[in-house]
Amino acid sequence: MEVEIIAVGDEVLLGHIVNSNSSFIARQLSDLGFSVRLHTVVGDNVEAMEEAFRLALKRSKVVVVTGGLGPTDDDLTKRAIVKVFKRNLILNDNILETIRQRFTSRGMEMPALTQNQALLPQGATFFPNKFGSAVGICIAEQGRVFIALPGVPVEMQQIMTDEVIPYLASLNIGQAISAITLRTTGIGESHLSEMITPNLRLEPGVKLAYLPHYGSVDLRVVATGATKTETNEKAERLARHIEKMVGNYVFGRGEETLPAVVGRLLKDNDKTLAVAESCTAGQLGMEITDVPGASAYFVGGLEAYSNDVKIAQLSVPEDIVAQNGAVSEECALAMATGCRKLFKSDYALSITGIAGPDGGTDEKPVGITFIGLASAHTSYAKMYRLGIDRRMNRTRAVKAALELLRREILDIK
Repeated sequence: MEVEIIAVGDEVLLGHIVNSNSSFIARQLSDLGFSVRLHTVVGDNVEAMEEAFRLALKRSKVVVVTGGLGPTDDDLTKRAIVKVFKRNLILNDNILETIRQRFTSRGMEMPALTQNQALLPQGATFFPNKFGSAVGICIAEQGRVFIALPGVPVEMQQIMTDEVIPYLASLNIGQAISAITLRTTGIGESHLSEMITPNLRLEPGVKLAYLPHYGSVDLRVVATGATKTETNEKAERLARHIEKMVGNYVFGRGEETLPAVVGRLLKDNDKTLAVAESCTAGQLGMEITDVPGASAYFVGGLEAYSNDVKIAQLSVPEDIVAQNGAVSEECALAMATGCRKLFKSDYALSITGIAGPDGGTDEKPVGITFIGLASAHTSYAKMYRLGIDRRMNRTRAVKAALELLRREILDIK
């Protein structure tokens, strides 16, 4: 069953806002078994919307629109809908009362303009919005399903997850599909392919995609078939086969993150962690503490951006900085060792490097990074050459540090 996704808004069309809504909708629908045929972006123009909606309805059984459902004059999606379907907007008392109660519960008076949110195309059904006043709109007729959702991401995602997906699933118009995402780090896309491809034999209806990110690559296995049982078995067979070929580069599945996996290992082993950061300036600590419950194993961190702080707070010997430089294996090791002593943690990680775009030399170019690890049993530092982009270098360094710790805890050589 083919589906088209249309994002509405000048800000999306002109690139002022990244079109993350269409990406989210596509993932949800593809996981449900729909074939996403086309993504379209259209500006705040009724005629352009009409044309886009009509073309999509001719080509696809399901059309999902996001954006342009607000109460102001530049929110034009409803106007285009009623023109395409040749019907009027009717005030829905249930929607209006829900909106009014929401304002009342906050001690506010509902603006008159907000009443426009209770206007619904004649014959349409609506999907409630838990976070805002713009409801989702659904028109199903002549074998076509047209759905319009608000453009505010949190509102769109809630309606999509709670209402649209269950509704479309109940229609039984998608094929059976199963997807498994294997998450890897510490290895590039090309090297992964070299490990996997020679022994890869795909069953009918099974696909493998490589999805690279900064410092990691996801392997997405997708299987389609007649029944969910069949697709689950096919996807799992390939996933296990890949895990055997790729081995310890796989750190998790699905939505698991590297900080969450490392955190679970620390918690399961009743160990604590502290960090000392120079070039990443707190990003490692931030990602660690983004995981709920991180206080069970994360002691704290120090942003040792200047040499004076490295020396005074982390007890890095002055002669190491003078002779080897702050960006060196010796300094990273001393930072990790000092951090562990300062915070009295079981493990400590340190990062020091040249993130760029300035500061590089022939001997130490932009992107060179040293990561240190200290524990009661071992202390060492490793050098990484990450790239030339500042933001990318920081992200890669954080992932490299977490992977270093993961391998240390699991005793992976």
